[in-house]
Amino acid sequence: MRRSTKITAILAVAAMVSASGSFASATVSYSDFGDLENGKKIFTAGKGDVPACTSCHGNEGLGDDAMGTPRLAGQGVAFLIKQLEDFATDKRQDTTMFIMNNNAKGLSPQDRKDVAAYAASLSGPTAGSDMAAVKELGSVPMGVRYLGKNLAQFGSDERGIPACHSCHGYNGRGAFPVYPRLANQKYVYLVNQLKKWRDGSRANDPLSQMQNVAKKLTDDDIYNVAAFLTSADQTTIGNYRIPDQK
Repeated sequence: MRRSTKITAILAVAAMVSASGSFASATVSYSDFGDLENGKKIFTAGKGDVPACTSCHGNEGLGDDAMGTPRLAGQGVAFLIKQLEDFATDKRQDTTMFIMNNNAKGLSPQDRKDVAAYAASLSGPTAGSDMAAVKELGSVPMGVRYLGKNLAQFGSDERGIPACHSCHGYNGRGAFPVYPRLANQKYVYLVNQLKKWRDGSRANDPLSQMQNVAKKLTDDDIYNVAAFLTSADQTTIGNYRIPDQK
């Protein structure tokens, strides 16, 4: 009986290993979302009246604090596609550079998928902002990182603020396809978007989730959370692997 039980356990483990292997072999690639070559052409050279994405987001898609533009590299493909569609249909208004609505409209639906897939495939430094450089800009107050870490990881029960982790994953590393990556995003962009969610000038979030959260945040909350997220480690202690997700 004991021998039979042991054999059954071994077979069960073997089945689990086999199943996990089959899941790994079915990993989705960026090319499943769009034509990476066409996406690269649009990203680096533009198309028609649409300028190159690099002109605002940088050659590696890391964003620019001085311009207030976000990091696109490593972001979720589906999220990027949705934002481009929202810009194209005016569900989201670009109140930073005032060009994204026209840019998105100037691309075909397939072009938007292609450039989103290419941008998401890019990688880069883990840190999102050079905070010393941001401080020199003087346009946005500096937050306190450890206070932002506490709010991002645990939220505030008494104020009805959920942890960023609850939707965006550990340290905001993203919970694709719905919730975007916040970790290593640009500080100025994070601050500006949280304020836009709060005042309603951005309202393309599913079920108004971000608007409801942002309304409960003070300016200091926003600066602190952004200060933490821009340099948040995406891996957990003892596990240095970032989950593979698109």
